[in-house]
Amino acid sequence: MPNTTITIRTDPELAGKLAAIASAMDRSRNWVIEEALRQYVDTQMWQIEGIKAAIASLDKGEGIPHEQVMADAQALLDEHDSTP
Repeated sequence: MPNTTITIRTDPELAGKLAAIASAMDRSRNWVIEEALRQYVDTQMWQIEGIKAAIASLDKGEGIPHEQVMADAQALLDEHDSTP
């Protein structure tokens, strides 16, 4: 698959840090940027898919009602308060 060129503007401090990381890893700045971007995109996609799955679960009525969550939380607090 051919690569696509993306141009970004960044401040000199960040560019310097990227260069330092690339040098320490014996990699190109492009490699460091692409790896960082890949990790960011993978994390964002994972979160988006998780949110979509949670919404679908709630739409099917599989959630726990707010009142039940609050009652369970209060029971835990009450249990903690009564512990010597």
